[in-house]
Amino acid sequence: MPRTLGVCYYPEHWPEAQWATDAARMKETGLTWIRIGEFAWSLMEPSPGTYDWAWLDRAVQTLGDAGLRVVMGTPTATPPRWMLDKLPDMLPVDAQGRPRGFGSRRHYDFSHQGYREECRRIAQAMGERYGRNPHVAAWQIDNEYDCHATTLSYSDAARRGFRDWLAQKYQSPDALNRAWGNVFWSMQYDDFDRIDLPNLTVTEPNPSHVMDFRRYSSDQVVAFNRVQVDALRPLTDAPLIHNYMGRTLTFDHYAVGADLDIASWDSYPIGFLSDRIEGSPKEKQTFLRQGHPDNQAFHHDLYRAVGKGRLWVMEQQPGPVNWAPYNPAPLPGMARLWAWEAFAHGAEAVCYFRWRQAPFAQEQMHAGLLRPDSQPAPALAEAAQVAAEIAAMPDCDPVAAQVALIFDYESAWAWDTQPQGADFEMFRLAFAAYRALRRAGLSIDILPPDTADLAPYKLVLAPGLMTISDPLRAALARFQGTALIGPRSDLKTRDMAIPVPMGPDLPDTDVTVVLCESLPPSDKIKLQGGGRFRHWFEHLEGTAPVHLSTRDGQPAIMGGDHLRYLAGWPDDATFDGIVGGLCDAAGLATLQLPDGLRIRDTARHRFVFNYGPKPVTWQGTTIPAAGVHWESLA
Repeated sequence: MPRTLGVCYYPEHWPEAQWATDAARMKETGLTWIRIGEFAWSLMEPSPGTYDWAWLDRAVQTLGDAGLRVVMGTPTATPPRWMLDKLPDMLPVDAQGRPRGFGSRRHYDFSHQGYREECRRIAQAMGERYGRNPHVAAWQIDNEYDCHATTLSYSDAARRGFRDWLAQKYQSPDALNRAWGNVFWSMQYDDFDRIDLPNLTVTEPNPSHVMDFRRYSSDQVVAFNRVQVDALRPLTDAPLIHNYMGRTLTFDHYAVGADLDIASWDSYPIGFLSDRIEGSPKEKQTFLRQGHPDNQAFHHDLYRAVGKGRLWVMEQQPGPVNWAPYNPAPLPGMARLWAWEAFAHGAEAVCYFRWRQAPFAQEQMHAGLLRPDSQPAPALAEAAQVAAEIAAMPDCDPVAAQVALIFDYESAWAWDTQPQGADFEMFRLAFAAYRALRRAGLSIDILPPDTADLAPYKLVLAPGLMTISDPLRAALARFQGTALIGPRSDLKTRDMAIPVPMGPDLPDTDVTVVLCESLPPSDKIKLQGGGRFRHWFEHLEGTAPVHLSTRDGQPAIMGGDHLRYLAGWPDDATFDGIVGGLCDAAGLATLQLPDGLRIRDTARHRFVFNYGPKPVTWQGTTIPAAGVHWESLA
């Protein structure tokens, strides 16, 4: 499939006389897709029920006349001020009980039925207007669900919805009391209407209560998205997309993606490095102007799974952003590298954010492809270079990897609800496993937790799964490759209780976790032959063979030839050794990559990306800093 570039554009921010010039420059740069509309509700509907489509009609026509394809965004992330007069209780409420007000964006509660109906109405009106427009070739629904921590809301609307959700799930308070273990601390309920939201409690709320609220809140995101999907489907044949974010775990992206055609995400590598990715000061300094060498790849692979094989990058960082603690500029070449890395991981389109840097409002310090005075910013030339390379490049279609990692959002909620250690987090654990695979030169597929077929893979890692789903358990029983489960996997029921018999319940593998301990940064569990666990360690019992032990003789990895359980969280060097041993057992070749060098194989090419700040010579080829190299696999 051909790869394409695009950009995010806001015609409402610029004089209309400038639109045609902008469109011509976009086309000249080699851009194909132009996303518009996602923040413009107050112009589409200046007052309730009064629409003004004329300006948007002209913008679509101007872009289309230039040979560009429009991604039309529904504007529901920015309800206009008059909406609050109509629905004053639509605002989200934080965990301290404070409403979050008007004056920025995402000022709505997913649970609010009245606002949901307003979103259906505007989506339908837009679909009727543009659903068959030949220039509107894709739709984006809303913008960045959970941005600014808005999935979890403690509003009256959420309270009413949660009580109804619980009544439908449990049918009786007695059943809920049994599932939650409410006999503990006299927490029994005799009526669903007496159940409150799990905030503002004196100490830790019941983890079962919290987990059900997390599930309810995720379901509201799914339902909110589905309302607009259902409004648009009859009115357009163009694909429906949402732009997810990096390291956002508060709702089940797989469930949202099931209703959509393509998953996209907003990639800000340098912003994420300082804002959302752990690392030593030395590591962060090394990649200060490039981003973490595995963060973008992880999210490409994750969202390719969420999109059922179809992936876009809807927003790609072109220069300094405005929202991270510190906002350095990318190294020359990174805007090109990031685009090619996305394509190598299966992206169909990469859209830079944004066309022209805004000289006003909250994002005026966020760079674009043009400066505010319309002169080229550094990334414009790199975008044009990528466009020219795409035109000359054969298809770089993705190919199924031989290695898979299972990633589960519900498990992230579980270990956030009851971390048992101050630095235990599902994303960090899964990312540590992913990074070890990448450092070995492997291409990886990320799979959802209900995966029923592992046959295409030689090696599967499943870290930190709260429970193992029935489809995955059956797939593991049939699996003829090598699978490493754990740590902290299959040790809870879905009601967030310890099962008896205790877990993990692994097919034909006698291993039981009998004790869990979290480790402060000052403590490590040393392993025989070198290496160590940090953060987390489990005491194992059972008759399964021991593949690795601690220095004092406790099992560290137990299991058979195909299915093994990992009892701790390895540090990076130890994870590298474990992955190397697993690859030997699975018959997979690994590579010794220099620091900062990463590989991704496609159907026809091997791509090599140098995230390092200096040139690297590897296998006879010198790859410049922030450079990309590819070679044929034929």
